[in-house]
Parts: sequence; C-alpha cells; structure tokens
Amino acid sequence: MKNLTARLLALWSLLTLEVLVVGGVFMGSALGFFYLTRVVFVEHSVQFDSWAFRQLDALRASVPGLTGPVRSLTFFASLPWLVAAGVGIPGLLRWRGFRREAWEVFLAVAGSALLNQLLKTHFHRVRPSSALYFQPGMSFPSGHAMIGLALYGCLAWLLWRHRRHPAWAALLLLFALCIGLTRVYLHVHYATDVAAGFAGGLLWLILLRTALRLFWREEQQVMK
Repeated sequence: MKNLTARLLALWSLLTLEVLVVGGVFMGSALGFFYLTRVVFVEHSVQFDSWAFRQLDALRASVPGLTGPVRSLTFFASLPWLVAAGVGIPGLLRWRGFRREAWEVFLAVAGSALLNQLLKTHFHRVRPSSALYFQPGMSFPSGHAMIGLALYGCLAWLLWRHRRHPAWAALLLLFALCIGLTRVYLHVHYATDVAAGFAGGLLWLILLRTALRLFWREEQQVMK
C-alpha cells in the first residue's frame, strides 16, 4: 500500500502546470489539425478560405503599398532563409557552448520541414489559382506557417526557458503568426493551409521537446 501511494504521489508530482498547459496545447493542436482536414477534404468547404481572402484583399486595396513589405516579411520563412537559419543558428549556439539548444533548433527546423513535405504529399492540395506570384509545390499545410512557427517557436521557448527577455519570446511568436498571414495575403495559400501549418508546427515542437527531454534525462542517468 505504501509503495502504491508513493508511486501515485510521484506521478502526481509530474503533473505540473507546464505539463498540463503543454498537454492541453498538444491536444488542441491535434484536434484542430484533424478538424481542418475534415473541413477541406471531407466537407470541401471554402467558406473560411473565401472570407479570409476577402478580408485581406480589402486590406490590400485600401493600402496599395503594403504588398512590397509583405513579400519581404514572407521571405523570413522561405526555403533559403530556413536553410541558413536552420544551420547558422545551431552553429552559433554550439559555438557559444549551448549544445542542447543547438540540437533543439536544428531538429525543430529539419524535422518540421520533413514532416511538412510528407503531409503535403499525402494531402496533395493544389495552391490557389489566384496567387499574386508563382509558388511551386503543394498547398496543405503551409510550409511557411509550419516550419516558421517551429523555428521561431523554438527560439521563443529557449528565450523563455532561460528567462531572458520574455517580451522577445512573445514577439517571435507574433512574427511567426504574421508570416503565416502573408501567405493568405499573397494568395499562395488558403487560410486553412496556414491554420493547419500552425497546428502542425505546434505538434512537432511539443513532440520534439518531449522526446529530447526524455533522451537527455536517460543520458544523464547513464553518465551517473
């Protein structure tokens, strides 16, 4: 009886506020992604996508000079930038002595990019025909939204964990969200693509963080 009580108490101690919040975000993201696949591929609904296009088209019409800055902003989740950031930032972190953080950033970018391509190949949704410029590849989920959130979300988490400038962590997340909106503004993605990309990025970050935490805990036990 005492052993059972001790085990229950040990299990309860793991249920910290962080674990509950992260678990809730994970479940919400998974359900959101599943719901979006139903909306797009089962119900074939375009209501949300059409509404989002209308809102951003109205914004573009009212502020004609906005398209240039939007195209500049969307670059910060493009393939050239993600390759440079996915290699350069981990290299810089490793050089500064943050070995674990370097692996986190690298795997956040590389893993989300691979997962995004697998999902795009599986769902095989064609991009909007009204795109303002040509963009190759499939549409669902948005790579800019998914990989961008994985990169900037990982950096935000590292800043928050090290208690350095939490405001910068919030700004990084806002930056990732704005990049996702640029894809709808430019008509290279539907709004459902972007929403699914955000959900997929969150799912990958949580899975990666959990796996690395377990791996490093096991690594420390082996070293002892």
